[in-house]
Formats: sequence, structure tokens, C-alpha cells
Amino acid sequence: MGLRIAEIFGPTIQGEGVLIGEPTVFVRAGGCDYRCSWCDSLHAVDSAYRHSWIPMSDEEVWGEVTRLSGGRPITVSLSGGNPAIQDFGPMIEMGRAEGYRFACETQGSVARPWFGRLDTLVLSPKPPSSGETVDWDAFAACVAAGRGARQVVMKIVIFDQRDYDWAKDAHARHPELPLYLQPGNPEVDPDVPVDPQSLADRLLWLTETATADHWFAPRILPQLHVLLWGNKRGV
Repeated sequence: MGLRIAEIFGPTIQGEGVLIGEPTVFVRAGGCDYRCSWCDSLHAVDSAYRHSWIPMSDEEVWGEVTRLSGGRPITVSLSGGNPAIQDFGPMIEMGRAEGYRFACETQGSVARPWFGRLDTLVLSPKPPSSGETVDWDAFAACVAAGRGARQVVMKIVIFDQRDYDWAKDAHARHPELPLYLQPGNPEVDPDVPVDPQSLADRLLWLTETATADHWFAPRILPQLHVLLWGNKRGV
């Protein structure tokens, strides 16, 4: 049946994690095996929106990426939803043949052979505030599947002290993965403006908490896209 695509957009910049600021075209897959309480992309997650997901062939997806990028190689980020529940392998090979770079962000619940063909695999296990429970065996399988990638990193969204403490345990499980933390955005309604000061306060709390703990493993970053565009879709 091909790929189920919620949206393809860009070029814009990556708003978070190891590739923050990187010029990027996003391919957002439809469908997810999680239902995080603070999900900011329900249009790509909840089956109630499945009527809006477009079935596309690998060639059709790649044609849209090259149209948006003007045929100039750029980073292509596979996101969702959970892109790992679909087979993006053939599309990745099309792009690599033309000099494009590929990143994927997934919660680490489903391992795929094509992880090893990525330039960047971002594994983002969900902390307690999400309402989900991480299967660490499945996560380890994702780490193993990504061994051929140029880099594999861990990124965790932090909403409160419990999430922070959980993140320390998650890092202890996989200390080999570079770690990125970011404060979560509690306002996910696209029609409600975000409060930049509230986001700054959360970032300050997270920074000061880690510093006071002398926990120097993580890089702590804002969600740049939220600061620039709020919860607007397609940026």
C-alpha cells in the first residue's frame, strides 16, 4: 500500500536536538504506536485523522522532496507519528543516490534495518509525563539497528522533576549515546499562542537543575521551532 504521509514540508530548519538549525525538508509519516499525553502532532498520530493521510509511493514522496528542495541535496527528516512503523528504506536509497542526507526521529519502539542507512538516528524515549512506558529491550534493538548510521543520539523532552530523574536513568542505560534534553511545551493547540517567557523559564529551570546536580552529560537546548512559529503546522 506504499507509505502513509501526513505532510511533507520545507525547506525550513530543524528545531531541536543534535541537528538544531540544520536546513531540512520534513517527511511526516501518518500513524503511531504511542499516544503521548502532550503530543504536539496528533494530526499524524491519531487514527481519527487517518482520512487526511495520503497514500504515496516511494517515488511520489521523493518527487515532492526534490520539488521542495529544488533538487539541491539537503537533510531530509523522517518524523511522525512514528516513521519506524513504515518502510522508508527504498526512499532513503533514492535520496542517498542523489547526495541527500537522512535523519529519523523515533521513540525507539520498533527497530528497522534502514536505521543503519541514516546519517542521524534520533531515539527519543518518552518520559513518565507522556503516559507511555518504554520497552528497553525494543529500544536496545533500535540502537543495534542504527549501528551503521553516522550518528545515533538520545533526545528526551522534560516536563517536570520526575521526567528529569527518569532521564538520568535512561542515560545510565545507554551512556554511549550523546544526550540532548529540552523542556517540553505544555501548549499544543495550534490556535493558542505559546508563551515565550514560560518556555524560557522552563529552559532555565532545566539548565539550573542539571548544573546544580553536576550532571554534565546532556546538552540542553530549546525547541527553536516553537519559539519561532509556535504550534503552527508545516514549519
